[in-house]
Amino acid sequence: MGEELGHIDKPSVESFGGQRKLFVVPLVLRGSDAPADYSERFDMYWQQVREQLVKLEEKTGPVECIYHEAIVAGGEDGLKILEKMNTSSCSIVKERCERGARLEATDDRELAEESMDWERMLLGGFLSEKVARMVSQFYVEASRKRYDHMAKRIDESLKPGERGILFITEGHSLQFPGDTQVFSVFPPALDQIHKWFRDASAADLGKE
Repeated sequence: MGEELGHIDKPSVESFGGQRKLFVVPLVLRGSDAPADYSERFDMYWQQVREQLVKLEEKTGPVECIYHEAIVAGGEDGLKILEKMNTSSCSIVKERCERGARLEATDDRELAEESMDWERMLLGGFLSEKVARMVSQFYVEASRKRYDHMAKRIDESLKPGERGILFITEGHSLQFPGDTQVFSVFPPALDQIHKWFRDASAADLGKE
């Protein structure tokens, strides 16, 4: 489990030596029809992410390598994909690429699509418990292969002593390389977003 940003003062920067460092940012998205109150929390969240990343870089040095869930190409091609996916994370990535950081191909298209398809089926619900178990097993296996691929990409491309950022959905099961110091970026606004979804879910249940 990564260290939360609030605790980064405990180990000194010098104690890290040439160890690789990875800043893990929960990937929060917004649809085109998002309500205004959610959009407000969304904008606040990404502003706080930006601020916390700056603080981390001030303590450990600038980021050299960037990873992003669902990005299957690196460099300019990856940025074009990201622009259509999430302008908020894209702006953070672009700023660092302009300063010399590199955006790496992180995900595998086939594994990502397979994993998301199984997840959609799970969310749809089933009448048969047997089918539900089978689909759940397929989803778990596809997700495992997908995260194994992402972990391998990070391990292969994040060089000794380098700092990287990973944007990834909460609840992932990616196992980080053992020689990498992991910092979990967790802005206060993320709690507000969680609460918004809980309240929205409760309101929907109340209508039934």
